Amino acid sequence: MQRTTASKFPRRFTSITTGFDINQIWTRNPWVVAWWSAAFPGFGHLLLGYYTKGFVLIAWELFINTKVNLNEAMVFSFNGKFDAAKEALVPRWLLLYIPIYCYAIWDSYGKTIELNKHCLLAQSEPEPIKLFSMKGIGIALLDKRSPRRALIWSLIFPGLGHLYLQRLPIGTFIAASCIGISYYSHLAEAVVLVIRGSLEQARAVVDPEWFSFFPSMYCFAAYAAYVMAVEMNELYDREQCQYFRTDVQPPDYQLL
Repeated sequence: MQRTTASKFPRRFTSITTGFDINQIWTRNPWVVAWWSAAFPGFGHLLLGYYTKGFVLIAWELFINTKVNLNEAMVFSFNGKFDAAKEALVPRWLLLYIPIYCYAIWDSYGKTIELNKHCLLAQSEPEPIKLFSMKGIGIALLDKRSPRRALIWSLIFPGLGHLYLQRLPIGTFIAASCIGISYYSHLAEAVVLVIRGSLEQARAVVDPEWFSFFPSMYCFAAYAAYVMAVEMNELYDREQCQYFRTDVQPPDYQLL
């Protein structure tokens, strides 16, 4: 009886559909995930679906980076002002920054390898894929989504592409982070000044330390939304294949 029960319920899953999110795993390149963690700690974990750990690492990066004055030092370095860059850094905070930064890269790389193995094993089992979920707080429907539209919405404003894909937690977090970064960097004011043709005023009003966060967040949101849309479509195709195989085709028909 135990063996029969175990055969009916797979040990591994590659996706979950709740009332406000569709989270899934798929095989990824560990070096790509590690690179995103190096670009901004937490991004690699968001790609893997470890939302809580990713949110914590991103919040820590925003906090500790401003304490270290790392972005300010980088701006000085890019302009050849190396002495000013050394003076800007705060050593007592820098020593706290380095270990967690390295951990984020190492952990995301290792987690990617583990999830790749899990994903391959799960695909060899008849894993259940939930198509629809409705709760009091929302509705989530696994359906075809356009990767191009997800990319375009993310380019218009980071986070919108993920909301289009029904990824409410990560979409809300990215959008809120970009709003905070835009506020403290005075990015919106600078954009208005650029539209008016006041380039010098726009350059003067922008806070380089906070603005340096925005390119990484912007590029990651676009990349992640596009990749998640592609993988979401593949998950939908797998669910359709399972449905037709188990509920539509005759039992004696051998599907190649």
